[in-house]
Formats: sequence, C-alpha cells, structure tokens
Amino acid sequence: MALIDDLMARSGAVCEFCGAAEDLAAEPLAGTEEHVLLCAICRSEDAPEAHWRCLEGAAWSAEPTVQAAVWRKLGQVDAAWAAEAREGMALEGDALAWAQAGQVMPGVEHRDSNGALLASGDTVTLIKDLPVKGAGFTAKRGTAVRGISLVADNPAHIEGRVEGQRIVILTEFVKKR
Repeated sequence: MALIDDLMARSGAVCEFCGAAEDLAAEPLAGTEEHVLLCAICRSEDAPEAHWRCLEGAAWSAEPTVQAAVWRKLGQVDAAWAAEAREGMALEGDALAWAQAGQVMPGVEHRDSNGALLASGDTVTLIKDLPVKGAGFTAKRGTAVRGISLVADNPAHIEGRVEGQRIVILTEFVKKR
C-alpha cells in the first residue's frame, strides 16, 4: 500500500498521463524498479489513438519516471505527432536511463529480410500475406507498418500496428522503407 500512497501523493491522485481520477493503479516501468500511476484507459492496449494526445502534456512532467514512461509510450503510438513529441523530449539522468532500460539489449540487432538494420520508429513493408492469429484477419503484402517497436530480447520479432491491432511480426517477412 505504501507504493500506491506514494504515487497518489506524487501525482495529486490523478493519472500521470491523462489526469483522470478514476480507477487508478500502479503500473511498473519495465526493466526498472519504478512505477507510474495510470488510469484504466492508459493501462489498456485498446485506447483510441486520440486518447494518447495527453502524452504531449505529460512529457513535460518534472518526474523522471513519468518522462521515461511517456517516452516509451510515444514510441508505441503509430502517429506522426507522437514521433515528433518523442523526438522533442530531452531526457537526462535517471529519465534517460529508465527510458532505455528494457529497450533493445546491446548486441541484439533486428534486421529485415534484406539484412537492413531496423531501429525503433522505422517504417517497414510486409513482403508476404500474414494471417494474424487471434485477430481474424490477414495482413496483406505491401502493407506499411509505421513506427515499429523492437522486441528487446528477440531479434527476430518486431511490433507494429496493422488494421488498428498491435501485432508481433517476424523480421523475415518485412523490408525497411
């Protein structure tokens, strides 16, 4: 309970991303011992893209943990404004270390089907039709996947949004744009 009390005091009893006051819970910042206080919508993977515009304001938080969490979340939002907001963030000290914690491990390289090095935020194109398990659709060849995320411990996997769904894609089935 001390963790929740500390987070409530730090945030003023509101979500540290969007400012909502209902259904708050501590969300761990992967790869660290830190937590942020988030509402149910901000903890969900199904929040509409428009909801994430709140991150533009949250990026200015004085709290390094919140800055790191916002930086990571902006990297998962497939929109030009999110990429711009993330690039505009100047993380220092603990915030920078926490933002990078849990990111791609040193020595792990993600390469596309042609051997080109992939980086988080790149745009890739699918080179073959891929059935998406559990989602009930097929991601078609030629589909552009913008703002990819790299899976930290697996160089054969990336994540991206296709038809509004966040999916894991094998790097052997993409080419960098």
